[in-house]
Amino acid sequence: MAVARVWSVTSTTPTEDDARAIARAVVEERLAAGAEVTGPALSVFWHLGKLGEGQEWRVSFTTSVTARDRLAARVCELHPWDSPEVTATPVEWCVDSYAEWVERATAAPE
Repeated sequence: MAVARVWSVTSTTPTEDDARAIARAVVEERLAAGAEVTGPALSVFWHLGKLGEGQEWRVSFTTSVTARDRLAARVCELHPWDSPEVTATPVEWCVDSYAEWVERATAAPE
C-alpha cells in the first residue's frame, strides 16, 4: 500500500492567539501548506488524575508526507502545553493538482 502524499495534522491550543501564532509560524517555515483555526470548542478531558473541562481552539494543518514529522515536532516546540495533542491522518484521496500544490508549498526553499 502506498503512503499518502498529503496529511492532515491537528492540534488544539488554549487560546486563539496561540493557534494563530503556531499556524503562521509553520506555514511561514513551509512545514505546512496551509492551516485552519476553528473554535472555540468545549473540551472535556481526564488530566492529572481528575476530570477537566475547558475551551480550546483547533488548528488543522495540511502537509506533505515529507514534512509531516518535522511539522509535528515544530508544533510541539511552539505549543504552550508540555504534552500537546498532535495527531495526523492521511488524506486517502485528493486530486493530483492539490497534492502537487501541498508538496510544492512544503518543499525546502531553494
